Amino acid sequence: MSNTPMAASPLTRAVLEIDEYASGLGWDQPARLFALVDTARLRAQEPALAAQLGLGDEQGAAGFTPIEQDEVPTDRPLDEFLGTIAWPETVTGCALTVERLMLPPSAEEQIPKGLDEAALAQWVADHPERQEVRMTVAVLRDGTRESALRLREKDSPTEVLTGANLVPGLAEALAATFEE
Repeated sequence: MSNTPMAASPLTRAVLEIDEYASGLGWDQPARLFALVDTARLRAQEPALAAQLGLGDEQGAAGFTPIEQDEVPTDRPLDEFLGTIAWPETVTGCALTVERLMLPPSAEEQIPKGLDEAALAQWVADHPERQEVRMTVAVLRDGTRESALRLREKDSPTEVLTGANLVPGLAEALAATFEE
């Protein structure tokens, strides 16, 4: 977590750690899903795994350890896939990092009427004002949320925007994975 601000909340630090990891893999990557586990609990209950993950013995350090899950399938819609997930009680939260194209709000007025999903995606991809963005969104069982956004054109750790409500739809979909 070399670029993660220590003043940030534990969830913000986890989101920025995942963003930094995804950044190291480069762009044009598939979505990645992470379980978030309580680091202190992991050290106490699974010391061998904690050692394998490189977690030190900092007893006072509160935080979450992201554990990447199996690959997210690319042959089905993301929201459909998320609807199939159930987490064990040992998982405190989850996070997802995904790349998308986005347009400025002013472009909404330009969207042609009657486009199906594929045609709309192509229209966005061809739009001159489109921007590529990597979104990392995390939610905890208690409903706490955090997000990080990184634009491809400003691909720098100092240019990552964070906030709880930056990607509300994705946060809702992740929160639903904890509903019974």
